[in-house]
Amino acid sequence: MGNSTHRMFLALWPDDAVRAALREHMQRWRWGDGARLCAAQDLHVTLHFLGAVPDERLPELREGFAVECDNFDWALDTPGLWPHGLAVLGCEDVPQPLLELYRRLGQAVQRLRLPLEMRSFRPHVTLARHALSARAPQPAPAIGWSVDGYCLVRSSGNPADRYEIVQRYPGRPAA
Repeated sequence: MGNSTHRMFLALWPDDAVRAALREHMQRWRWGDGARLCAAQDLHVTLHFLGAVPDERLPELREGFAVECDNFDWALDTPGLWPHGLAVLGCEDVPQPLLELYRRLGQAVQRLRLPLEMRSFRPHVTLARHALSARAPQPAPAIGWSVDGYCLVRSSGNPADRYEIVQRYPGRPAA
């Protein structure tokens, strides 16, 4: 039997209220032809993309990605179109606890001898792909998000149920 691999990443996963607000925000866009909207259950903020990881490493990863995480509040308040027709909702101000979590997880990625992406961290939710002619809502009300942890996620390869959370890591209440 061959070794199986899955594409994996670390992410902030929205609760139902944030997911509903994101869906409502998406309905306010004018998408134009060819835009491929992301399914509501797939919406998330990627912290670190890990690439294809052998399944036998899963126990090691579950343990290795348990890092200190403070709960924090932030706002998704900046819609935008990025290169190659990527429609996103990001933030004007990245909260310090999010930057700290990103840094700690990056150190864990390196300890686990996984590839670390070198591009700058721009936290965002991808709303659609191939959205070259899309128009963001103006004004775009901010979506508040109370983050209380993060997740280790793998791609299922199944378009109907694209992602599987393999481990949830709870945050700790702010002092």
